Amino acid sequence: MSKKSCLIIAGEKSGEDHAMTFLPELMRNTPDVEYFGVGGTRLEKEGVKLRYRLNEFSGIGISEVLSKVPFYYKALGEIVDDVKKRDTKTAILIDFQGFNLKLAKKLKKENVKVLYYVAPQAWVWKPWRAKVLEKNVHTLFTILPFEKNWFQQKGVSKVRAVIHPLMIEYGSRIKQLSSPKSLDWQKRNPRILLLPGSRNTEVQGLLPIFIKAVKLIKESFDIDVGMVKTESVHEDLYKYDFSFENSWNSNELADALEWADMAIAASGTVTLATGLFQVPTVVCYKVSAFTEAVLSLLVPYNGPISLTNIIHGEMIFPELTQYHADRYNIAKYIKAWIKEPKSFDNLILDLKELSSKLTGDDFNVAAYMAEVINAKE
Repeated sequence: MSKKSCLIIAGEKSGEDHAMTFLPELMRNTPDVEYFGVGGTRLEKEGVKLRYRLNEFSGIGISEVLSKVPFYYKALGEIVDDVKKRDTKTAILIDFQGFNLKLAKKLKKENVKVLYYVAPQAWVWKPWRAKVLEKNVHTLFTILPFEKNWFQQKGVSKVRAVIHPLMIEYGSRIKQLSSPKSLDWQKRNPRILLLPGSRNTEVQGLLPIFIKAVKLIKESFDIDVGMVKTESVHEDLYKYDFSFENSWNSNELADALEWADMAIAASGTVTLATGLFQVPTVVCYKVSAFTEAVLSLLVPYNGPISLTNIIHGEMIFPELTQYHADRYNIAKYIKAWIKEPKSFDNLILDLKELSSKLTGDDFNVAAYMAEVINAKE
């Protein structure tokens, strides 16, 4: 094919959201380039030709990922074949480290420049992945405050720190937030937002617990309950005998967070969004017993799992993992916030500092990527 092309891989919903912070401008800067790869409806609407969709790709936990290994290897082969057929010279790989690091190695052999956006959390486990990145990646983009120095110290030479994509996407709305919010409870019911995840297994495992928790809270308080649904999750997994006051799709996350007073959420990027929107959140994380056993053997990291807590360096949000993530523990924290508005407002004040911690290098991501894509061989 004679037309210039660029591969883009956003294997999860958060990755697609991150892509939308630079892709529209990048495509305007590279009008003669055809983009193809993996993503969802947001990328498709921008004109990306999808080889695979989000609902086919995403998985959580070792047991689920292992069950999809044949699919991932097939996808790797087909994507590399597409790269060869199109004579693609540049790829943008977004997060999704287990798949994308393997793909980066294969692309390097085809002389493809890899722009790796959202650095793998190698500081949690597998520090050796820094060597893989140095060897196979043209530029690594980091989004957390401490990551650039960490990767440079591990030998990755070409690292650019970007302002976190959530700040790029929602920064203007975050600046307009008013707080504290507990004063509103004198006029209306407290509002609880459910964020059960962006993967089928997450929603299947957590949403029933979340609903039981809010039912428990309703025994003590009048509350309004809302939920955010994700396109990559089967609609049947959202069908429960429970009436929500409001619901949103994942593209309306900011609207949902502006509505909410507090949230119950699956661990992930969304827990940084709740922090930035000053929504106190109970963070929940559950994986299979097999995954838990493997991680306990392999992962030396024992710090916080929520990005808000990681960036703050302290446990701002309560974190409930495995069997601790049950309706009673969830309800306990939500009830405490409702009962103690002064404590709640102090938490809000802590969250107001979060956005100032998310800084990056002074450069334009889209312009930088366009320069790499347009460069002559």
